[in-house]
Amino acid sequence: MNSIDQYPLDELKLVYLTLHAALPSTPDLMDSALLQDVQTRLQKAAKGDGVDVSHHAQWATWLNNGVVRLQLK
Repeated sequence: MNSIDQYPLDELKLVYLTLHAALPSTPDLMDSALLQDVQTRLQKAAKGDGVDVSHHAQWATWLNNGVVRLQLK
Protein backbone atom coordinates (compact mmCIF):
# COMPACT_ATOMS: atom_id res chain seq x y z
CA MET A 1 0.00 0.00 0.00
CA ASN A 2 1.27 3.47 -0.88
CA SER A 3 1.67 6.28 1.61
CA ILE A 4 -0.61 9.26 0.97
CA ASP A 5 2.56 11.24 0.16
CA GLN A 6 3.33 9.03 -2.84
CA TYR A 7 0.23 9.95 -4.83
CA PRO A 8 0.33 12.86 -7.30
CA LEU A 9 -1.17 16.08 -5.94
CA ASP A 10 -3.58 16.41 -8.85
CA GLU A 11 -4.97 12.96 -8.08
CA LEU A 12 -5.33 13.79 -4.39
CA LYS A 13 -7.06 17.06 -5.27
CA LEU A 14 -9.59 15.19 -7.42
CA VAL A 15 -10.26 12.65 -4.66
CA TYR A 16 -10.61 15.40 -2.06
CA LEU A 17 -12.95 17.52 -4.19
CA THR A 18 -15.09 14.48 -4.99
CA LEU A 19 -15.36 13.42 -1.35
CA HIS A 20 -15.96 16.99 -0.19
CA ALA A 21 -18.77 17.42 -2.73
CA ALA A 22 -20.40 14.26 -1.34
CA LEU A 23 -20.51 15.60 2.25
CA PRO A 24 -24.07 16.97 2.08
CA SER A 25 -25.49 13.62 1.00
CA THR A 26 -23.05 11.49 3.00
CA PRO A 27 -22.34 13.29 6.30
CA ASP A 28 -20.49 10.26 7.70
CA LEU A 29 -17.59 11.28 5.46
CA MET A 30 -16.88 14.10 7.94
CA ASP A 31 -15.41 11.44 10.24
CA SER A 32 -13.46 9.71 7.47
CA ALA A 33 -9.79 9.21 8.27
CA LEU A 34 -9.07 9.08 4.54
CA LEU A 35 -10.67 12.47 3.93
CA GLN A 36 -8.71 13.93 6.86
CA ASP A 37 -5.42 12.43 5.64
CA VAL A 38 -5.93 13.73 2.11
CA GLN A 39 -6.90 17.19 3.39
CA THR A 40 -3.87 17.34 5.68
CA ARG A 41 -1.53 16.34 2.84
CA LEU A 42 -3.06 18.89 0.47
CA GLN A 43 -3.00 21.68 3.04
CA LYS A 44 0.69 21.01 3.68
CA ALA A 45 1.41 21.27 -0.06
CA ALA A 46 -0.74 24.39 -0.43
CA LYS A 47 1.05 26.10 2.47
CA GLY A 48 4.32 25.25 0.74
CA ASP A 49 2.99 27.11 -2.31
CA GLY A 50 2.24 30.15 -0.13
CA VAL A 51 -1.52 29.57 0.11
CA ASP A 52 -3.38 30.65 3.24
CA VAL A 53 -5.54 27.54 3.65
CA SER A 54 -7.73 29.33 6.19
CA HIS A 55 -8.81 31.69 3.38
CA HIS A 56 -11.49 29.71 1.55
CA ALA A 57 -11.08 31.42 -1.83
CA GLN A 58 -7.29 30.86 -1.89
CA TRP A 59 -7.69 27.24 -0.80
CA ALA A 60 -10.44 26.55 -3.36
CA THR A 61 -8.48 28.20 -6.17
CA TRP A 62 -5.39 26.15 -5.33
CA LEU A 63 -7.45 22.94 -5.22
CA ASN A 64 -8.83 23.76 -8.67
CA ASN A 65 -5.34 24.37 -10.10
CA GLY A 66 -5.74 28.13 -10.31
CA VAL A 67 -9.27 28.16 -11.67
CA VAL A 68 -11.52 30.51 -9.72
CA ARG A 69 -14.93 28.89 -9.22
CA LEU A 70 -17.71 31.34 -8.57
CA GLN A 71 -20.59 30.20 -6.46
CA LEU A 72 -23.91 31.56 -7.62
CA LYS A 73 -26.50 32.30 -4.99
